[in-house]
Amino acid sequence: MLRARSLRLRWIYLTFVMFAVAVVAQDKRAAEDDCDWYCVVENKIEFLEQQVDKIIKFLFSENKYNQPKPPTEPIDKPTSTLRSSKFGSPSTSTPHPQSSSKTASHAIISVSSVPQQTSTPSSPEADVEVRPGYRSLAYFGNWDIYARKFFPQQIPASQLTHLLYAFADNREDGTVFLTDPYADTEIHYAGDSWNEAGKNVYGAMKQLQLLKAANRNLKVLLSIGGWTYTNEKKHFDVPAATEQGRRRFADSCVELVRDYGFDGIDVDWEYPQDTAQGGQLLALLREIRSRLDDYAETLVYGDDYGNEEKPKFLLSIAAPAGEKNYRNMPLKEISDVLDFINLMAYDYAGSWDKSSGHSANLKPSLSNPSSTPFNTFSVVTAYLAAGVPASKLILGMPLYGRAFTNTEGLGKPYEGIGAGTWEKGVYDFKDLPLSGAKEHYDEEAGATYSYNGETGMLVSYDNVDMAMRKVEYIKQNKLGGAMWWEVSGDKKGDESIISNVVKGLGGRGGKGIESSPNWLAYPDSQFDNIKNGFAG
Repeated sequence: MLRARSLRLRWIYLTFVMFAVAVVAQDKRAAEDDCDWYCVVENKIEFLEQQVDKIIKFLFSENKYNQPKPPTEPIDKPTSTLRSSKFGSPSTSTPHPQSSSKTASHAIISVSSVPQQTSTPSSPEADVEVRPGYRSLAYFGNWDIYARKFFPQQIPASQLTHLLYAFADNREDGTVFLTDPYADTEIHYAGDSWNEAGKNVYGAMKQLQLLKAANRNLKVLLSIGGWTYTNEKKHFDVPAATEQGRRRFADSCVELVRDYGFDGIDVDWEYPQDTAQGGQLLALLREIRSRLDDYAETLVYGDDYGNEEKPKFLLSIAAPAGEKNYRNMPLKEISDVLDFINLMAYDYAGSWDKSSGHSANLKPSLSNPSSTPFNTFSVVTAYLAAGVPASKLILGMPLYGRAFTNTEGLGKPYEGIGAGTWEKGVYDFKDLPLSGAKEHYDEEAGATYSYNGETGMLVSYDNVDMAMRKVEYIKQNKLGGAMWWEVSGDKKGDESIISNVVKGLGGRGGKGIESSPNWLAYPDSQFDNIKNGFAG
Protein backbone atom coordinates (compact mmCIF):
# COMPACT_ATOMS: atom_id res chain seq x y z
CA MET A 1 0.00 0.00 0.00
CA LEU A 2 2.78 2.41 0.94
CA ARG A 3 4.66 1.50 -2.27
CA ALA A 4 1.55 2.23 -4.34
CA ARG A 5 1.16 5.61 -2.69
CA SER A 6 4.83 6.38 -3.27
CA LEU A 7 4.52 5.52 -6.97
CA ARG A 8 1.43 7.68 -7.31
CA LEU A 9 3.23 10.59 -5.69
CA ARG A 10 6.16 10.18 -8.07
CA TRP A 11 3.85 10.23 -11.10
CA ILE A 12 2.07 13.29 -9.75
CA TYR A 13 5.24 15.30 -9.24
CA LEU A 14 6.72 14.08 -12.54
CA THR A 15 3.60 15.39 -14.27
CA PHE A 16 3.93 18.67 -12.37
CA VAL A 17 7.57 19.09 -13.45
CA MET A 18 6.69 18.42 -17.08
CA PHE A 19 3.92 20.99 -16.99
CA ALA A 20 6.17 23.51 -15.24
CA VAL A 21 8.88 23.12 -17.91
CA ALA A 22 6.32 23.61 -20.64
CA VAL A 23 5.02 26.75 -18.98
CA VAL A 24 8.45 28.27 -18.46
CA ALA A 25 9.35 27.53 -22.08
CA GLN A 26 6.35 29.39 -23.48
CA ASP A 27 6.84 32.51 -25.56
CA LYS A 28 6.87 35.80 -23.65
CA ARG A 29 4.08 37.02 -25.84
CA ALA A 30 1.73 34.96 -23.68
CA ALA A 31 2.05 37.55 -20.94
CA GLU A 32 -1.15 39.39 -20.17
CA ASP A 33 -1.50 43.13 -20.45
CA ASP A 34 -1.49 43.78 -16.70
CA CYS A 35 1.02 41.09 -15.77
CA ASP A 36 4.53 40.58 -17.18
CA TRP A 37 5.82 37.23 -18.44
CA TYR A 38 7.38 36.24 -15.14
CA CYS A 39 4.14 37.06 -13.37
CA VAL A 40 2.26 34.77 -15.80
CA VAL A 41 4.72 31.95 -15.16
CA GLU A 42 4.44 32.44 -11.41
CA ASN A 43 0.64 32.34 -11.54
CA LYS A 44 0.58 29.20 -13.73
CA ILE A 45 3.03 27.37 -11.47
CA GLU A 46 0.95 28.31 -8.45
CA PHE A 47 -2.12 26.95 -10.25
CA LEU A 48 -0.33 23.66 -10.98
CA GLU A 49 0.70 23.36 -7.33
CA GLN A 50 -2.93 23.77 -6.29
CA GLN A 51 -4.01 21.05 -8.72
CA VAL A 52 -1.35 18.66 -7.38
CA ASP A 53 -2.54 19.33 -3.82
CA LYS A 54 -6.11 18.54 -4.85
CA ILE A 55 -5.03 15.23 -6.45
CA ILE A 56 -3.06 14.23 -3.35
CA LYS A 57 -6.00 15.00 -1.08
CA PHE A 58 -8.32 13.01 -3.35
CA LEU A 59 -6.02 9.97 -3.39
CA PHE A 60 -5.15 9.83 0.29
CA SER A 61 -8.05 11.25 2.29
CA GLU A 62 -10.29 8.37 3.30
CA ASN A 63 -12.54 8.91 6.35
CA LYS A 64 -10.81 12.28 6.69
CA TYR A 65 -12.81 13.75 9.54
CA ASN A 66 -13.79 12.30 12.87
CA GLN A 67 -17.18 13.04 14.36
CA PRO A 68 -17.45 16.38 16.19
CA LYS A 69 -18.52 16.66 19.82
CA PRO A 70 -22.21 16.86 20.78
CA PRO A 71 -24.09 20.17 20.34
CA THR A 72 -24.51 22.69 23.13
CA GLU A 73 -27.63 24.48 24.37
CA PRO A 74 -29.72 26.14 21.58
CA ILE A 75 -29.95 29.91 21.24
CA ASP A 76 -32.90 32.05 22.31
CA LYS A 77 -35.12 33.13 19.40
CA PRO A 78 -34.70 36.79 18.33
CA THR A 79 -37.76 38.94 18.90
CA SER A 80 -36.75 42.51 18.11
CA THR A 81 -37.21 44.15 14.71
CA LEU A 82 -35.02 47.15 15.56
CA ARG A 83 -32.30 48.20 13.19
CA SER A 84 -29.48 50.68 13.38
CA SER A 85 -27.16 52.91 11.45
CA LYS A 86 -23.57 53.51 12.48
CA PHE A 87 -21.32 56.45 12.00
CA GLY A 88 -18.17 56.50 14.12
CA SER A 89 -17.98 60.14 15.10
CA PRO A 90 -15.32 61.00 17.66
CA SER A 91 -17.84 63.12 19.60
CA THR A 92 -20.07 61.39 22.13
CA SER A 93 -22.67 64.11 21.70
CA THR A 94 -22.93 63.66 17.94
CA PRO A 95 -26.58 63.35 16.85
CA HIS A 96 -26.20 60.48 14.41
CA PRO A 97 -29.08 59.75 12.05
CA GLN A 98 -31.11 56.58 12.06
CA SER A 99 -31.01 54.29 9.08
CA SER A 100 -33.55 54.68 6.34
CA SER A 101 -37.05 53.31 6.75
CA LYS A 102 -37.95 49.87 5.47
CA THR A 103 -41.03 47.98 4.40
CA ALA A 104 -41.08 44.33 5.41
CA SER A 105 -43.40 42.83 2.83
CA HIS A 106 -42.95 39.08 3.17
CA ALA A 107 -42.35 37.99 -0.41
CA ILE A 108 -39.59 36.43 -2.44
CA ILE A 109 -37.00 39.01 -3.41
CA SER A 110 -35.45 38.05 -6.72
CA VAL A 111 -32.10 39.56 -7.58
CA SER A 112 -32.07 38.49 -11.20
CA SER A 113 -28.89 40.37 -12.08
CA VAL A 114 -26.87 38.56 -9.42
CA PRO A 115 -25.82 34.91 -9.86
CA GLN A 116 -27.42 32.68 -7.23
CA GLN A 117 -25.33 30.17 -5.30
CA THR A 118 -27.15 26.90 -4.69
CA SER A 119 -24.91 24.61 -2.68
CA THR A 120 -22.24 24.73 -0.02
CA PRO A 121 -19.58 22.13 0.79
CA SER A 122 -19.93 20.83 4.33
CA SER A 123 -16.23 20.18 4.85
CA PRO A 124 -14.13 22.86 6.58
CA GLU A 125 -11.20 22.02 4.30
CA ALA A 126 -10.33 24.74 1.78
CA ASP A 127 -7.77 25.17 -0.98
CA VAL A 128 -6.71 28.57 0.36
CA GLU A 129 -3.10 29.62 0.67
CA VAL A 130 -2.35 30.77 4.20
CA ARG A 131 -0.24 33.92 4.23
CA PRO A 132 -0.02 37.17 6.19
CA GLY A 133 -0.92 40.45 4.57
CA TYR A 134 -3.25 43.42 4.59
CA ARG A 135 -6.87 42.88 5.52
CA SER A 136 -9.79 44.37 3.59
CA LEU A 137 -12.99 44.67 5.62
CA ALA A 138 -16.42 46.14 4.99
CA TYR A 139 -19.59 46.54 7.00
CA PHE A 140 -22.91 45.40 5.52
CA GLY A 141 -26.14 46.54 7.19
CA ASN A 142 -29.18 44.31 7.44
CA TRP A 143 -31.25 47.37 6.42
CA ASP A 144 -29.41 47.62 3.09
CA ILE A 145 -31.93 45.36 1.35
CA TYR A 146 -34.80 47.81 1.76
CA ALA A 147 -34.58 51.34 0.32
CA ARG A 148 -31.00 50.85 -0.85
CA LYS A 149 -31.91 47.58 -2.62
CA PHE A 150 -28.43 46.27 -1.97
CA PHE A 151 -28.51 42.53 -1.33
CA PRO A 152 -25.98 40.05 0.08
CA GLN A 153 -25.37 38.65 -3.40
CA GLN A 154 -24.01 42.06 -4.47
CA ILE A 155 -21.28 42.17 -1.84
CA PRO A 156 -17.84 42.19 -3.56
CA ALA A 157 -16.83 39.08 -1.65
CA SER A 158 -13.75 38.34 -3.75
CA GLN A 159 -12.32 41.74 -2.77
CA LEU A 160 -12.80 41.26 0.98
CA THR A 161 -11.01 39.25 3.61
CA HIS A 162 -13.68 40.03 6.21
CA LEU A 163 -17.32 41.13 6.16
CA LEU A 164 -18.91 42.64 9.27
CA TYR A 165 -22.68 42.04 9.42
CA ALA A 166 -24.41 44.87 11.29
CA PHE A 167 -26.10 45.03 13.72
CA ALA A 168 -27.11 42.63 16.46
CA ASP A 169 -28.44 44.02 19.76
CA ASN A 170 -28.55 42.70 23.31
CA ARG A 171 -31.08 42.47 26.13
CA GLU A 172 -30.49 43.76 29.63
CA ASP A 173 -29.40 40.31 30.82
CA GLY A 174 -26.72 40.29 28.11
CA THR A 175 -28.41 37.98 25.59
CA VAL A 176 -27.36 38.98 22.07
CA PHE A 177 -29.90 38.58 19.26
CA LEU A 178 -30.37 39.38 15.59
CA THR A 179 -32.45 42.52 15.11
CA ASP A 180 -34.42 42.02 11.90
CA PRO A 181 -35.81 38.48 11.56
CA TYR A 182 -37.12 39.14 8.06
CA ALA A 183 -33.85 40.43 6.60
CA ASP A 184 -31.64 38.20 8.73
CA THR A 185 -33.30 34.79 8.57
CA GLU A 186 -36.67 34.76 6.78
CA ILE A 187 -36.61 36.43 3.37
CA HIS A 188 -36.58 33.95 0.48
CA TYR A 189 -34.34 34.80 -2.45
CA ALA A 190 -34.49 33.27 -5.91
CA GLY A 191 -33.66 29.59 -5.61
CA ASP A 192 -34.83 29.28 -1.99
CA SER A 193 -37.42 26.59 -1.34
CA TRP A 194 -40.67 27.11 0.58
CA ASN A 195 -41.11 23.39 1.34
CA GLU A 196 -37.60 22.28 2.26
CA ALA A 197 -37.60 19.52 4.85
CA GLY A 198 -36.33 20.22 8.35
CA LYS A 199 -35.70 23.42 10.29
CA ASN A 200 -33.89 25.84 8.00
CA VAL A 201 -32.68 29.42 7.90
CA TYR A 202 -32.91 31.77 4.93
CA GLY A 203 -32.38 35.50 4.48
CA ALA A 204 -28.92 36.99 4.85
CA MET A 205 -27.76 34.12 7.05
CA LYS A 206 -28.08 31.61 4.22
CA GLN A 207 -26.72 33.99 1.58
CA LEU A 208 -23.63 34.77 3.63
CA GLN A 209 -22.88 31.06 3.98
CA LEU A 210 -23.14 30.72 0.21
CA LEU A 211 -20.75 33.65 -0.23
CA LYS A 212 -18.32 32.00 2.18
CA ALA A 213 -18.48 28.74 0.25
CA ALA A 214 -17.74 30.48 -3.04
CA ASN A 215 -15.04 32.73 -1.52
CA ARG A 216 -13.06 30.70 1.01
CA ASN A 217 -10.92 33.67 2.03
CA LEU A 218 -14.02 35.61 3.18
CA LYS A 219 -14.59 35.56 6.93
CA VAL A 220 -17.97 36.86 8.15
CA LEU A 221 -18.25 38.42 11.62
CA LEU A 222 -21.41 39.45 13.45
CA SER A 223 -21.18 43.08 14.57
CA ILE A 224 -22.98 43.86 17.82
CA GLY A 225 -24.00 47.31 19.00
CA GLY A 226 -23.52 50.42 16.91
CA TRP A 227 -24.48 54.03 17.59
CA THR A 228 -28.20 53.58 18.15
CA TYR A 229 -28.03 50.59 20.47
CA THR A 230 -24.98 51.57 22.52
CA ASN A 231 -24.91 55.37 22.50
CA GLU A 232 -28.54 56.42 22.27
CA LYS A 233 -30.04 53.42 24.07
CA LYS A 234 -27.04 52.46 26.24
CA HIS A 235 -27.74 48.74 25.84
CA PHE A 236 -24.18 47.67 26.70
CA ASP A 237 -24.08 49.54 30.00
CA VAL A 238 -25.99 47.09 32.21
CA PRO A 239 -24.70 43.67 31.10
CA ALA A 240 -21.10 44.85 30.72
CA ALA A 241 -21.08 46.00 34.35
CA THR A 242 -21.58 42.52 35.88
CA GLU A 243 -19.81 39.20 35.59
CA GLN A 244 -23.13 37.45 35.01
CA GLY A 245 -24.11 39.88 32.24
CA ARG A 246 -20.75 39.53 30.50
CA ARG A 247 -20.93 35.75 30.71
CA ARG A 248 -24.42 35.69 29.19
CA PHE A 249 -23.31 38.12 26.48
CA ALA A 250 -20.36 35.90 25.58
CA ASP A 251 -22.35 32.66 25.70
CA SER A 252 -24.99 34.07 23.36
CA CYS A 253 -22.25 35.26 20.99
CA VAL A 254 -21.08 31.67 20.72
CA GLU A 255 -24.65 30.48 20.18
CA LEU A 256 -25.05 32.89 17.27
CA VAL A 257 -21.72 31.81 15.77
CA ARG A 258 -22.73 28.18 16.13
CA ASP A 259 -26.26 28.48 14.74
CA TYR A 260 -25.68 30.92 11.87
CA GLY A 261 -22.15 30.05 10.79
CA PHE A 262 -20.21 33.21 11.66
CA ASP A 263 -16.41 33.31 11.76
CA GLY A 264 -16.30 35.64 14.73
CA ILE A 265 -17.67 38.65 16.60
CA ASP A 266 -17.20 42.41 16.22
CA VAL A 267 -18.11 44.58 19.22
CA ASP A 268 -19.11 48.18 18.50
CA TRP A 269 -19.51 50.09 21.77
CA GLU A 270 -19.91 53.81 21.08
CA TYR A 271 -18.46 54.59 23.57
CA PRO A 272 -17.25 53.71 27.09
CA GLN A 273 -17.96 56.91 29.04
CA ASP A 274 -15.20 56.58 31.63
CA THR A 275 -12.28 54.35 32.56
CA ALA A 276 -14.58 52.10 34.58
CA GLN A 277 -16.59 51.30 31.46
CA GLY A 278 -13.36 50.95 29.52
CA GLY A 279 -12.34 48.25 31.97
CA GLN A 280 -15.74 46.61 31.59
CA LEU A 281 -15.25 46.52 27.82
CA LEU A 282 -11.93 44.75 28.33
CA ALA A 283 -13.54 42.23 30.69
CA LEU A 284 -16.35 41.62 28.20
CA LEU A 285 -13.91 41.04 25.35
CA ARG A 286 -11.87 38.62 27.45
CA GLU A 287 -15.02 36.66 28.24
CA ILE A 288 -16.01 36.50 24.56
CA ARG A 289 -12.47 35.49 23.58
CA SER A 290 -12.48 32.67 26.12
CA ARG A 291 -15.88 31.35 25.04
CA LEU A 292 -15.01 31.48 21.34
CA ASP A 293 -11.78 29.57 21.96
CA ASP A 294 -13.63 26.97 24.05
CA TYR A 295 -16.15 26.46 21.26
CA ALA A 296 -13.39 26.10 18.67
CA GLU A 297 -11.98 23.19 20.70
CA THR A 298 -15.24 21.28 20.17
CA LEU A 299 -14.76 21.52 16.39
CA VAL A 300 -11.41 19.78 16.07
CA TYR A 301 -11.25 17.49 13.03
CA GLY A 302 -8.50 14.93 12.55
CA ASP A 303 -7.32 12.93 9.53
CA ASP A 304 -5.73 9.50 9.22
CA TYR A 305 -2.25 10.99 9.47
CA GLY A 306 -2.64 12.68 12.82
CA ASN A 307 -3.22 16.17 11.46
CA GLU A 308 -5.78 18.31 13.23
CA GLU A 309 -7.81 21.20 11.94
CA LYS A 310 -10.01 23.57 13.90
CA PRO A 311 -11.40 27.07 13.41
CA LYS A 312 -9.84 30.26 14.69
CA PHE A 313 -12.86 32.36 15.58
CA LEU A 314 -12.09 36.06 15.30
CA LEU A 315 -12.77 38.96 17.66
CA SER A 316 -12.59 42.66 16.77
CA ILE A 317 -13.97 46.02 17.85
CA ALA A 318 -14.95 49.25 16.15
CA ALA A 319 -12.74 51.83 17.84
CA PRO A 320 -13.20 55.60 18.26
CA ALA A 321 -11.00 58.28 16.71
CA GLY A 322 -11.66 60.96 19.31
CA GLU A 323 -9.32 61.32 22.28
CA LYS A 324 -12.28 61.99 24.56
CA ASN A 325 -13.41 58.44 23.87
CA TYR A 326 -10.31 56.31 23.35
CA ARG A 327 -8.59 57.68 26.47
CA ASN A 328 -11.18 55.75 28.52
CA MET A 329 -10.06 52.46 27.01
CA PRO A 330 -7.04 50.32 28.04
CA LEU A 331 -5.93 50.08 24.42
CA LYS A 332 -2.89 47.84 24.86
CA GLU A 333 -4.75 45.28 26.96
CA ILE A 334 -7.71 45.36 24.59
CA SER A 335 -5.47 44.79 21.57
CA ASP A 336 -3.96 41.74 23.28
CA VAL A 337 -7.40 40.09 23.26
CA LEU A 338 -8.36 41.05 19.71
CA ASP A 339 -7.40 39.89 16.25
CA PHE A 340 -7.73 43.43 14.90
CA ILE A 341 -9.14 46.88 15.67
CA ASN A 342 -11.35 48.72 13.19
CA LEU A 343 -10.48 52.39 13.62
CA MET A 344 -13.43 54.62 12.72
CA ALA A 345 -11.29 57.30 11.08
CA TYR A 346 -14.23 59.24 9.68
CA ASP A 347 -17.06 61.55 10.77
CA TYR A 348 -14.52 64.08 11.97
CA ALA A 349 -16.92 66.86 10.93
CA GLY A 350 -20.63 67.03 10.28
CA SER A 351 -23.99 68.54 11.13
CA TRP A 352 -23.06 68.79 14.82
CA ASP A 353 -20.35 71.38 14.06
CA LYS A 354 -20.71 75.13 13.66
CA SER A 355 -18.50 75.29 10.58
CA SER A 356 -17.91 73.06 7.58
CA GLY A 357 -14.95 70.71 7.71
CA HIS A 358 -13.19 67.60 6.50
CA SER A 359 -14.77 64.36 7.67
CA ALA A 360 -11.86 61.94 7.10
CA ASN A 361 -8.68 64.00 6.68
CA LEU A 362 -5.25 62.51 7.26
CA LYS A 363 -3.55 65.64 8.64
CA PRO A 364 -4.41 68.79 10.57
CA SER A 365 -4.68 72.06 8.66
CA LEU A 366 -2.52 74.70 10.32
CA SER A 367 -3.77 77.47 8.05
CA ASN A 368 -7.45 76.57 8.50
CA PRO A 369 -7.71 74.68 11.82
CA SER A 370 -11.50 74.96 12.06
CA SER A 371 -11.73 72.75 8.97
CA THR A 372 -9.93 69.86 10.72
CA PRO A 373 -11.27 69.34 14.24
CA PHE A 374 -9.72 65.84 14.16
CA ASN A 375 -7.15 64.08 12.02
CA THR A 376 -6.00 60.52 11.37
CA PHE A 377 -2.29 61.16 11.99
CA SER A 378 -2.87 62.04 15.63
CA VAL A 379 -5.22 59.17 16.45
CA VAL A 380 -3.03 56.51 14.82
CA THR A 381 -0.02 57.92 16.65
CA ALA A 382 -1.94 57.72 19.94
CA TYR A 383 -3.00 54.10 19.41
CA LEU A 384 0.52 53.03 18.48
CA ALA A 385 1.99 54.92 21.44
CA ALA A 386 -0.46 53.11 23.73
CA GLY A 387 1.01 49.79 22.61
CA VAL A 388 -1.44 48.68 19.92
CA PRO A 389 0.49 46.68 17.28
CA ALA A 390 0.36 48.48 13.94
CA SER A 391 -0.53 45.22 12.20
CA LYS A 392 -3.74 45.00 14.24
CA LEU A 393 -4.90 48.52 13.46
CA ILE A 394 -7.27 48.69 10.47
CA LEU A 395 -7.81 52.13 8.95
CA GLY A 396 -11.50 52.87 8.49
CA MET A 397 -12.61 54.82 5.43
CA PRO A 398 -16.04 56.21 4.50
CA LEU A 399 -18.01 55.23 1.42
CA TYR A 400 -20.12 58.35 1.86
CA GLY A 401 -19.72 62.09 2.17
CA ARG A 402 -21.01 64.65 4.66
CA ALA A 403 -22.56 67.78 3.22
CA PHE A 404 -22.76 71.44 4.21
CA THR A 405 -25.03 73.86 2.35
CA ASN A 406 -24.93 77.62 1.93
CA THR A 407 -21.28 77.87 2.88
CA GLU A 408 -18.42 79.87 1.40
CA GLY A 409 -15.97 77.02 1.84
CA LEU A 410 -14.05 74.88 4.33
CA GLY A 411 -13.97 76.08 7.91
CA LYS A 412 -16.79 78.54 7.19
CA PRO A 413 -20.29 78.79 8.70
CA TYR A 414 -23.05 76.93 6.87
CA GLU A 415 -26.83 76.70 6.81
CA GLY A 416 -28.28 73.25 6.23
CA ILE A 417 -26.83 69.90 5.25
CA GLY A 418 -28.70 68.85 2.11
CA ALA A 419 -31.17 66.06 1.42
CA GLY A 420 -28.61 63.25 1.28
CA THR A 421 -28.97 59.94 -0.53
CA TRP A 422 -30.83 58.12 2.25
CA GLU A 423 -30.27 60.34 5.27
CA LYS A 424 -30.10 64.10 5.52
CA GLY A 425 -26.60 65.42 4.96
CA VAL A 426 -25.13 62.04 3.98
CA TYR A 427 -24.46 61.14 0.34
CA ASP A 428 -23.34 57.74 -0.91
CA PHE A 429 -19.97 57.84 -2.64
CA LYS A 430 -21.63 56.41 -5.76
CA ASP A 431 -23.66 59.66 -6.03
CA LEU A 432 -20.62 61.94 -5.75
CA PRO A 433 -19.59 64.42 -6.90
CA LEU A 434 -23.01 66.03 -7.15
CA SER A 435 -24.04 67.65 -10.40
CA GLY A 436 -22.31 71.00 -10.91
CA ALA A 437 -19.70 70.39 -8.20
CA LYS A 438 -15.95 70.36 -8.72
CA GLU A 439 -13.62 68.07 -6.77
CA HIS A 440 -10.67 69.53 -4.85
CA TYR A 441 -7.69 68.14 -2.97
CA ASP A 442 -6.61 69.91 0.21
CA GLU A 443 -2.94 68.98 0.32
CA GLU A 444 -2.32 70.48 3.75
CA ALA A 445 -5.13 68.47 5.35
CA GLY A 446 -4.73 65.38 3.19
CA ALA A 447 -8.38 65.30 2.17
CA THR A 448 -10.70 65.61 -0.81
CA TYR A 449 -14.03 67.37 -1.13
CA SER A 450 -16.36 68.80 -3.76
CA TYR A 451 -17.76 72.31 -3.92
CA ASN A 452 -20.38 74.04 -6.03
CA GLY A 453 -19.65 77.76 -6.00
CA GLU A 454 -23.06 78.66 -7.39
CA THR A 455 -25.10 76.83 -4.75
CA GLY A 456 -22.61 76.90 -1.87
CA MET A 457 -22.84 73.11 -1.42
CA LEU A 458 -19.71 71.46 0.00
CA VAL A 459 -19.37 67.69 0.47
CA SER A 460 -16.43 66.11 2.30
CA TYR A 461 -15.56 62.56 1.21
CA ASP A 462 -12.81 60.27 -0.03
CA ASN A 463 -12.59 59.83 -3.78
CA VAL A 464 -10.47 57.10 -5.39
CA ASP A 465 -7.35 59.30 -5.49
CA MET A 466 -7.70 60.08 -1.78
CA ALA A 467 -8.26 56.42 -0.96
CA MET A 468 -5.05 55.55 -2.79
CA ARG A 469 -3.17 58.15 -0.74
CA LYS A 470 -4.47 56.32 2.32
CA VAL A 471 -3.13 53.09 0.85
CA GLU A 472 0.34 54.65 0.92
CA TYR A 473 -0.27 55.82 4.48
CA ILE A 474 -1.25 52.28 5.51
CA LYS A 475 1.91 50.88 3.91
CA GLN A 476 4.22 53.52 5.36
CA ASN A 477 2.92 52.93 8.87
CA LYS A 478 2.64 49.14 8.47
CA LEU A 479 -1.02 49.18 9.49
CA GLY A 480 -3.18 46.08 9.21
CA GLY A 481 -5.35 47.09 6.27
CA ALA A 482 -8.49 48.98 5.32
CA MET A 483 -12.10 48.97 6.50
CA TRP A 484 -15.18 50.63 4.98
CA TRP A 485 -18.50 51.85 6.27
CA GLU A 486 -20.48 50.67 4.45
CA VAL A 487 -20.34 48.46 1.40
CA SER A 488 -23.55 49.56 -0.34
CA GLY A 489 -22.20 53.09 -0.90
CA ASP A 490 -19.35 52.16 -3.24
CA LYS A 491 -19.20 52.63 -7.00
CA LYS A 492 -18.65 49.76 -9.41
CA GLY A 493 -15.87 48.79 -11.77
CA ASP A 494 -12.84 51.02 -12.18
CA GLU A 495 -14.42 53.69 -9.96
CA SER A 496 -14.80 51.38 -6.96
CA ILE A 497 -12.84 52.52 -3.92
CA ILE A 498 -12.79 49.01 -2.48
CA SER A 499 -11.37 47.35 -5.60
CA ASN A 500 -8.77 50.08 -6.14
CA VAL A 501 -7.57 49.95 -2.54
CA VAL A 502 -7.43 46.15 -2.54
CA LYS A 503 -5.41 46.23 -5.75
CA GLY A 504 -3.10 48.85 -4.26
CA LEU A 505 -2.54 46.88 -1.06
CA GLY A 506 -2.33 43.52 -2.81
CA GLY A 507 0.35 44.34 -5.33
CA ARG A 508 1.36 41.88 -8.03
CA GLY A 509 -0.93 38.86 -8.05
CA GLY A 510 -2.72 40.11 -4.93
CA LYS A 511 -0.05 38.52 -2.74
CA GLY A 512 -0.08 41.45 -0.35
CA ILE A 513 -3.60 40.62 0.85
CA GLU A 514 -3.99 38.34 3.87
CA SER A 515 -5.18 34.85 3.03
CA SER A 516 -6.68 32.31 5.43
CA PRO A 517 -9.66 29.96 5.08
CA ASN A 518 -13.03 30.61 6.62
CA TRP A 519 -14.93 27.90 8.48
CA LEU A 520 -17.95 26.08 7.05
CA ALA A 521 -18.58 23.16 9.43
CA TYR A 522 -21.16 23.92 12.13
CA PRO A 523 -22.46 20.42 12.96
CA ASP A 524 -24.30 21.53 16.10
CA SER A 525 -26.29 24.39 14.53
CA GLN A 526 -30.00 24.27 15.30
CA PHE A 527 -30.67 24.81 11.57
CA ASP A 528 -30.49 21.81 9.27
CA ASN A 529 -29.19 23.65 6.22
CA ILE A 530 -26.38 25.29 8.23
CA LYS A 531 -25.60 21.97 9.90
CA ASN A 532 -25.62 20.03 6.63
CA GLY A 533 -23.92 22.68 4.52
CA PHE A 534 -26.91 23.17 2.21
CA ALA A 535 -26.27 19.72 0.74
CA GLY A 536 -28.37 18.84 -2.29
